[in-house]
Amino acid sequence: MAPASYNCIFNTICVMDASTRLGTKLVKRLLKRGYTVHAAIQNHGESSSLKRIECEEKKLKIFESDPFDYHSILDALKGCSGLFYSFEPPADYPTYDEEMGEVEVRAAHNVLEACAQTDTIEKVVFTSSATTIIWGHDKDSAPSIDERHWTDINFCRKFKLWHAMSKTLAEKTAWALAMDRGINMVTINSGLLMGPELTITNPYLKGAAEMYEDGVFVTVDLDFLVDAHICVYEDIASYGRYLCFNHIINQKQDALNLVQMLSPLPSPPQRYTSTPHFYSFGLWIEFN
Repeated sequence: MAPASYNCIFNTICVMDASTRLGTKLVKRLLKRGYTVHAAIQNHGESSSLKRIECEEKKLKIFESDPFDYHSILDALKGCSGLFYSFEPPADYPTYDEEMGEVEVRAAHNVLEACAQTDTIEKVVFTSSATTIIWGHDKDSAPSIDERHWTDINFCRKFKLWHAMSKTLAEKTAWALAMDRGINMVTINSGLLMGPELTITNPYLKGAAEMYEDGVFVTVDLDFLVDAHICVYEDIASYGRYLCFNHIINQKQDALNLVQMLSPLPSPPQRYTSTPHFYSFGLWIEFN
């Protein structure tokens, strides 16, 4: 059962997109806690495990929901008191580039507008990224970075940090709508999600060397991230943005371990063939 401290009339939560690693884990954890779950899945990701659970679990209902289809969002939200929302690129547009910002903003706008039109929604937990916080700050004027900071969009455009740009624009859009429509929203600004699926192509890793040098290369384990989402949902006092990570890659061994996980790696210049490294912004960084 949901804790008594969270005073809501309904006990039904929508998870969107439920076919991602985070979404699937959230669905399973919420069911164990006694919630009824609307699992909104897109046409990508792994959903077969959820469909198997649906056959056995009366408290789970699966919806085919597209963040670009306003009516499908409304259908998934119907009767729900809360929403966990996260975005991954659609199957026909899988990579982050300059145009992805517009795509992600449109999705965030549709979802928050639908929440405003759903009378039962009491709280939204919006999954964002630590990349919406860490980029483009003057180290002298901002020696310490926290959830109060925002990534500089112009900096992202200059260095083609499309993941950071897209996540920042989408989160700002969500906050503008939440404040305008009176939606109770919190964001989880997640570090790099670790796991066996992680590869060098993950868009979060653009700028890895610079993040490492600046001490802002943060990562998070899936269980820790899921716990954080549920915690901020159930805590009636939660508000604003929460920078979520449980590890910082700022030591040589941490970097070496991550490099070994990322496969395949690009071929380094000849003079760096014997030294572990990250490649970023066209610059090879050695860990000495």
